[in-house]
Order: sequence, then C-alpha cells, then structure tokens
Amino acid sequence: MFALIRLPILLMIAFIVGVFFERSNQREACAAHGDWQDGLCVTDGPNE
Repeated sequence: MFALIRLPILLMIAFIVGVFFERSNQREACAAHGDWQDGLCVTDGPNE
C-alpha cells in the first residue's frame, strides 16, 4: 500500500528537480546572449 503512495510522491519530486535543473541550464545559456530578468532571457539583438 505504501508503494502506491510513494510512487507519485517520488515522481513529483523528480519532476520538480528536473524543472529547476532545466531553468539553471537556461540561465547559463542566457548569460552568453543577454540578461536574465524575471525568469526570461532578454536580449538586445535579433534572435540567433
């Protein structure tokens, strides 16, 4: 019974960790092309 409750909890934790990991990667990629403001990458030039 506990396994049925544990599985969704572990999946939710894995999803949240993945979201934070991906946001970190996006922030690092933005550092080369623009400025990170309010969760968005703001660039001055055209998209490349």
